[in-house]
Amino acid sequence: MIEPFVPQLVYIEPDALEYALGRQLKTKFEAMGIEIRETTSHNQVRNIPGKNDLQKYRNAKSTLVVGIRKTLKFDTSKPSAEYAIPLATGCMGHCQYCYLQTTMGSKPYIRTYVNVDEILDAADSYMAERAPKETRFEAACTSDIVGIDHLTHSLKQAIEHFGKSDYGKLRFVTKYHHIDHLLDADHRGKTRFRFSINADYVIRNFEHGTSPLTERIKAAAKVAEAGYPLGFIIAPIYLHEGWEEGYLKMFQLLDEHLPEKFREGMTFELIQHRFTKPAKRVIQKNYPMTKLELDEEKRKYKWGKYGIGKYVYQTDEQEAIQYHLHHYQEQYFPEAKIEYFT
Repeated sequence: MIEPFVPQLVYIEPDALEYALGRQLKTKFEAMGIEIRETTSHNQVRNIPGKNDLQKYRNAKSTLVVGIRKTLKFDTSKPSAEYAIPLATGCMGHCQYCYLQTTMGSKPYIRTYVNVDEILDAADSYMAERAPKETRFEAACTSDIVGIDHLTHSLKQAIEHFGKSDYGKLRFVTKYHHIDHLLDADHRGKTRFRFSINADYVIRNFEHGTSPLTERIKAAAKVAEAGYPLGFIIAPIYLHEGWEEGYLKMFQLLDEHLPEKFREGMTFELIQHRFTKPAKRVIQKNYPMTKLELDEEKRKYKWGKYGIGKYVYQTDEQEAIQYHLHHYQEQYFPEAKIEYFT
């Protein structure tokens, strides 16, 4: 069983203490006996303990930086939402394929932002620009926000904020089952709570430090019981020996543990495994024994944003993925909707 995340080391930016949440977190971590250091900025975080790069990387993943979000311009977040809402950055999990491997670069520590009211005010401005159109915000683009929210409750505040909005919807995805504090949030059906699920081979080999699949599904039943719209992201869909059987068993397990009454309006999002050349270099440095297949010759090159292309599966492999997973969805969850495959 994966225990809720507790940082081994905390850095606090002085400006963060001007906010109530910053002061609350400092008091909380002091009471927990966690080492706290001051840093003028997250960019100045130095001296992560460790004898070598691998140890420092792992220790950084259990380091939390408490600061403020200075940039309140939101990135786009297609296809899942119109915008990404930045409540946190970084993740405590060790998912070897994760794109945060490159976007976080040499700073794999976790950051939480205490100026939540300012971030939500910025979201309101984006909603006002698009009104009366609905505006969706993705809260898990740069982090697994659920993984730290038992400490911060920033996500819970955002859920209740969007619950009161006229034109806003919130979305996020997690690999963690530590969701009990979110069950009584006044969400008013405006937040879609999604869980990342995968075949056993992928979770066992590439998703270290995350909750087991059965625990994620049990948590999904709890949030559905609490009235949240429910979704699942199957990502990355990874071709391995026996992958058809592996994903079939995943759907069967979901069918076994998720009561029928929670399935109306449920969604699936399908994302195939992909990687970039920079990601490959970082993954092989951080996880030198990885079993991830990262052979460019076996893949198809697809142009990406900012001119950085990615390696995806060949066309016939993508068609096989779509055929099998759509078939499983129709067989076990005909009332659900597949939002996209990418």
